Amino acid sequence: MTTAPAEGRLLRAAVLATVALGLVLPIAAGLWQTARAGVGVLPAVGATEMSLAPIRQLVEIPGFGTALRLTLVTGLGATALSVALAVGVCAAMHGRMTPRASGRLLTPFLAAPHAAMAIGLAFLLSPSGWIARALAPLAGWDRPPMVATVNDPAGLALMFGLMVKEVPFLLLVILSALSQLPVRQHLAAGRSLGYGRGLVWIKVIMPQVWPLIRLPVMVVLAYSLSVVDMALILGPSTPPTLAVLLLRLFSDPDIGLMLPASAGALVQALLVLGAFALLWGLERVGRAIGRWWVRRGGRGLSAEPGLWLASGLSAVLLATGALAMLSLLVWSLTWRWSWPGLLPDTWSLQAWSTPGSGWGAALGHTLILAATTTLISITLAIAWLEGEDRARRGRAGWAKALIYLPLLVPQIGFLFGLNVLFLRMGLSGGYIAVVWAQALFVFPYVMIALSDPWRALDPRLVRAAGSLGAGPWRRLFTVKLPVLLTPILTAAAIGIAVSVAQYLPTLFMGAGRIATLTTEAVTLSSSSDRRVIGVYGTLQAGLPFAAYAAAFLIPALLHRNRQGLQAGGAS
Repeated sequence: MTTAPAEGRLLRAAVLATVALGLVLPIAAGLWQTARAGVGVLPAVGATEMSLAPIRQLVEIPGFGTALRLTLVTGLGATALSVALAVGVCAAMHGRMTPRASGRLLTPFLAAPHAAMAIGLAFLLSPSGWIARALAPLAGWDRPPMVATVNDPAGLALMFGLMVKEVPFLLLVILSALSQLPVRQHLAAGRSLGYGRGLVWIKVIMPQVWPLIRLPVMVVLAYSLSVVDMALILGPSTPPTLAVLLLRLFSDPDIGLMLPASAGALVQALLVLGAFALLWGLERVGRAIGRWWVRRGGRGLSAEPGLWLASGLSAVLLATGALAMLSLLVWSLTWRWSWPGLLPDTWSLQAWSTPGSGWGAALGHTLILAATTTLISITLAIAWLEGEDRARRGRAGWAKALIYLPLLVPQIGFLFGLNVLFLRMGLSGGYIAVVWAQALFVFPYVMIALSDPWRALDPRLVRAAGSLGAGPWRRLFTVKLPVLLTPILTAAAIGIAVSVAQYLPTLFMGAGRIATLTTEAVTLSSSSDRRVIGVYGTLQAGLPFAAYAAAFLIPALLHRNRQGLQAGGAS
């Protein structure tokens, strides 16, 4: 028994070292390389002296100011609205739906990759989309209306698309946080004092929930401010958001534009840091105002109308997202669809009949990358958690920051610099580089998904196995992993979904040689053949759905005679 903690500390140290070298070091090296290029030092293009010229070039690019404004408006607006709607829904619906039912309802929206959802929304919201076709008889339209409902200059379609993906994510995050709090007791106490349900939520429950969801909200904020794939499909194009503008500069044949592009990547990182500072400031101000409001009392106000409005708007978002996913499948099976019919005039499998001409290779690359990246991430996560158990030590704050780091740093801020380093190492353009880059983002999500179920495992099971003479490795493989099969497969499904959705890491590190469903779907999104786009979007969305279905079905089959294990195994 005395060797177990020592062995655990060794395992824990080995995993932390692997994660630090494989995750933190590449991000730091990428940021350093990008920062050097941003101030004029990039020997590969003949720039060897520090200069402010890249920053001046960036500022002089037509539309740079508008790109900054669009980034801030869409990023901050989508995040603020998503948080407000998610909180409102939880306040109105908490206790009226079981966590299991909520998870099943929201899982499809979490599984759908951002690019696939954006393409479906473009099909739905465009002037010739389903919504316009449904309104055509009422409005008397004999042709699609000339209204910019997608790629609009204000970025409203992009904000809407971000909210469709972010509200379900934040709902699950808040529901998970609520499971750690005595919400019913707080509601009962508040109601007994004469406060309405909404005010109890605002004054009592949310101040306790916020510290538990702060980091996920920061992840949403960082993503919204630096999103590329959804911005390419739904956002304005002349000028685009800052992240899309930088992607164009990085991809330009003129290699000299890499310098102002790198300077822009630094600006992107500063925008995210500024947004985090704004969030911190609003938290401090909100805390002071909240304390004053609580001390002042006041039971006459009612927040219920706002809560039900948030629930209604969220229902509209979810319904729109479901229709967007359905539109991908419909377009992939369409041959002729004339205006203003609600359904195609002629159906066909023609778009699916030639996998060798495109989508077959992309599907193969996507499967290889998703399987490899997820397997590596799951192995590292299990090793990390097992090391904590054996060392009998909890997770330090810095270790949690280590996990969240890749999700808080704008991808375009370090991927270019990392690609330059991979080029020097001879790794760029191959599977190793893409798997490594994708693992930077897959591992954190897998780790977050698996941590709580792992810690919730009944310790008596492990102690009973130990009392029967089972060593630490046998306890891991014969007790922990079988009991935690459902959470492990669910974390693997999340990893596959994240891997399939990766656009920038695949684009940069693959150097255009590894085409996946996501990179091809984004590229084809501006083409005129919606049938082909529908095929790619359907496959892109279908892989995560298949992974989630397997995560539910496999334990149900293996544990069909063990009801407790079917429910999750960690209770």
